Amino acid sequence: MGTTTTLTAEDGHKLAAYQAVPDGPVKGRLVVVQEAFGLNGHIRDICDRFADEGYAAIAPAMYDRDEPGIELGYSEEDIQQARVIMARIPWDAAMLDVQAAYDFLAGKGPIGITGFCWGGSVAWLAACQLDFACAVPYYGGRIIDFVAEKPDCPTMCHFGELDLTIPMDDVNEIVAYHPSVTVHTYPNAGHGFHCDQRDHYHEESAKLAWTRTLTFFERHLVA
Repeated sequence: MGTTTTLTAEDGHKLAAYQAVPDGPVKGRLVVVQEAFGLNGHIRDICDRFADEGYAAIAPAMYDRDEPGIELGYSEEDIQQARVIMARIPWDAAMLDVQAAYDFLAGKGPIGITGFCWGGSVAWLAACQLDFACAVPYYGGRIIDFVAEKPDCPTMCHFGELDLTIPMDDVNEIVAYHPSVTVHTYPNAGHGFHCDQRDHYHEESAKLAWTRTLTFFERHLVA
């Protein structure tokens, strides 16, 4: 279903992206931001799933600024490598690459954004700084670092209550700062609960979050 394309950011940086489009009419458009593990099979699968639901989805290869083609799995070695690479991607550069994906989709209706893990934090920051119609960050551990920034569009967040990397105190602080943001927590879910390739995958929570996400995008992206 998906194809690979090339995006160009405002600073001239060229990056790969995976694009999935519906077989039938397009009812909405989405930018999908990767986990800490690069533009891997899980993220491509998410784009494909959105396309099955009628959304044109594009996932920029955010790590191309460090090294093109990085695609990691979920072993302990991969996790350590991901942390090193992730730390080398400046937030302002991440916004340029997300904007490039937005521009690729622009001109045909409102555009939403979602992201997972590191991408959840990127999606939050994009909701605050860019011109998205809505945003759905999943378990963004760095959102707390930008809690004082306010999303400029309807935003819904998903967090697992068993997530050892995102304390519930952080989640509660986000809720306190942003009463207009919809925050869902999942009692039996840890970090990465949406990813069926990770040990922390929790099917019940993943399905519920996905249903809520689709309902949210239907409300804010579909005319």
